Amino acid sequence: MTNYFSSNFKLGILGGGQLGKMLLYNTRKFDIYTCILEANEEAPCKIAANEFHLGSLMDYDAVYEFGKQMDVLTIEIENINVDALEALEKEGVKVYPSSKTLRTIQNKATQKLFYVDNNIPTAPFSRFAYTSEIKEAVNHGGLTFPFVWKSAQFGYDGNGVKIVKSFDDLETLPNVECIAETLVPFKNELAVIVARNASGETKTYPVVEMEFHPEANQVEYVICPARIPDDIAKKATEVALKTSKAFNHVGLLAVEMFQTQDDQILVNEVAPRPHNSGHQTIEASYTSQFEQHIRAILNLPLGRTDSKVGGVMVNLVGAEGFTGNVKYENIENILQMEGVTPHIYGKKQTRPFRKMGHVTIVNEDLNKARKVAEEVKKTIKVITE
Repeated sequence: MTNYFSSNFKLGILGGGQLGKMLLYNTRKFDIYTCILEANEEAPCKIAANEFHLGSLMDYDAVYEFGKQMDVLTIEIENINVDALEALEKEGVKVYPSSKTLRTIQNKATQKLFYVDNNIPTAPFSRFAYTSEIKEAVNHGGLTFPFVWKSAQFGYDGNGVKIVKSFDDLETLPNVECIAETLVPFKNELAVIVARNASGETKTYPVVEMEFHPEANQVEYVICPARIPDDIAKKATEVALKTSKAFNHVGLLAVEMFQTQDDQILVNEVAPRPHNSGHQTIEASYTSQFEQHIRAILNLPLGRTDSKVGGVMVNLVGAEGFTGNVKYENIENILQMEGVTPHIYGKKQTRPFRKMGHVTIVNEDLNKARKVAEEVKKTIKVITE
């Protein structure tokens, strides 16, 4: 086995945001030499990496030159130059997730077609080269309001997604490659994180339930375990495992799903990396998602995925009406609450709805944790100085 610990081995992470920073907690713990490539010199990862390289993740040469110096390469964001990754794989650099997986996932239309080809349940959709073509599809009866418009590329945190109820809603959208998806009336939005190492060992985390902010289309609370019947949890886990098997991925695969009114499970989208729906694992699980990702990409045995305690995660996002140097108002008040742990990502500038941190609340009683989470949400404010 490769000696990863206190050695010359180099792990490269593409992306320097908060997910990378939380991966670095674990490479620090294991003393694995870790390098970051990131375009923003003030990125959260800067403080904890062994090496911090500046460069655009979409730039072929920047990714290729960085990757050439690494033994294993992973990501914390999907928007990467995939051609560079493909070239590195051919030269023997281990890249997880693979360029093939990323190519499929980067484009929402390609991702949806992948589900159809692999008999993975997903909401019906139509694909358009340009948003402007949708009008014609509606006029000719091929598409009816309301539906969900999704930009095929570069969407994140609710950006690039809109519920379209009328022609007026279409006017405000960018004219880009997109999909129009049937609006699914769902009971719950669920997620399962699947971990898989290169030897094929696979483990799943408990199903979580996600509560969304009505306007920002961002996750407000992640509740673990999801408050759903066992048979639904089993079905969701089976769909996540089927999806993971189809991608044949290495690392983590977060599978976001809808539980429909008639209890079908439909895959919404996936992320081949640590994910917002797994942040509570740092405090609530035996093995955090971040440690698990490191174990998986280095082909080490996977850790226990069950929870030690019920966990609820609250996203800390910039308050509306505030842009500038960040201030966390009332943070000392939430620190007084039982079972509360804030994680501050290290972004110096806040703006409305920008993800600035998260707070985990743990409690043996999940309903109590959920109540405290609401209290946390009301108390702490991400504003400006």
